[in-house]
Amino acid sequence: MRLVFLGGSGSGKSTQAQRLCRYFDIPLISTGEILREAISGDKPLPEFRWSEADPRTSVSVYPSLSELGYHVRSHMEKGELVPHEMIIELIRIRLRQPDINCNWVLEGYPHTAFQAEELDFLLDNLGQKLDWAIYLQVPEAVMVSRSLGRSLPDDQPEIVQGRVELFYERTIPILEYYDRRRCLLSINGDQSPEMVQQNILTLLSVP
Repeated sequence: MRLVFLGGSGSGKSTQAQRLCRYFDIPLISTGEILREAISGDKPLPEFRWSEADPRTSVSVYPSLSELGYHVRSHMEKGELVPHEMIIELIRIRLRQPDINCNWVLEGYPHTAFQAEELDFLLDNLGQKLDWAIYLQVPEAVMVSRSLGRSLPDDQPEIVQGRVELFYERTIPILEYYDRRRCLLSINGDQSPEMVQQNILTLLSVP
């Protein structure tokens, strides 16, 4: 079973991703986690190179997460967004590690329809196919209140509101993308974690 979780800040996607991983005893692939793992290394990297004809046919020049982390860290230290190409490369490397077989849950990616398409190209190259994209639908007010309740350093009202607005701008295209591929499951996320999990399992046809 291969799943991705979609949802805005405070929608509960991280909680549900962890719950499903425990339920099915499968690995959780969290982009936040692999970014932290990547920047823990200190080995210099070669320049990132893509095929000029088509970036989807490129050959990786990063043999490990720690090596790729050298460039990832430089972006993060400058307060810059990590380029999409590096994120998808991190995911590619993670999917090829020994503890990953054909079952996993991905959380924290994709954020846009373009990224969803790139993820599908990556999975095709690895001989895998996404089973379901699970969208946790939560009202805007709930996302804001949940995010503010976490008391994290970057969860300030104006920052949270900006993240929510950006999420809604991106939501329709990515939901349409997965809906066209007949792999979208929409769940009411404005319920208790236990109820949300049960609804997910029901839609996955798990007894």
